[in-house]
Amino acid sequence: QVQLVESGGGLVQPGGSLRLSCAASGSRSSATRMGWYRQAPGKQREMVATITYSGSVNYADSVKGRFTISRDNAKNTVYLQMNSLKPDDTAVYYCNAYWWPASAYWGQGTQVTVSS
Repeated sequence: QVQLVESGGGLVQPGGSLRLSCAASGSRSSATRMGWYRQAPGKQREMVATITYSGSVNYADSVKGRFTISRDNAKNTVYLQMNSLKPDDTAVYYCNAYWWPASAYWGQGTQVTVSS
């Protein structure tokens, strides 16, 4: 059974930085695609950033230029470096891992709060 364990959330002031990590265990192969999603109170879950095994990345327009996604295939771990954080970035951040053709898993979520 695949498990995703997230870490790195917390409280940060506007303009600050945080780095999220998500390690996948229980699979013999690296995930086809890994990514981060977020859900703010009263809003739907939205994609933040995704990265494929080969390194192709995709970002939400709202985080382009501020967030950077990366991964370590050997460790089956994905990272999200978040800079210039804004109060609108406050949300629960969820890690997602997808194995072709149709297996997908979610982490338990980690809270990110941007407030002064």
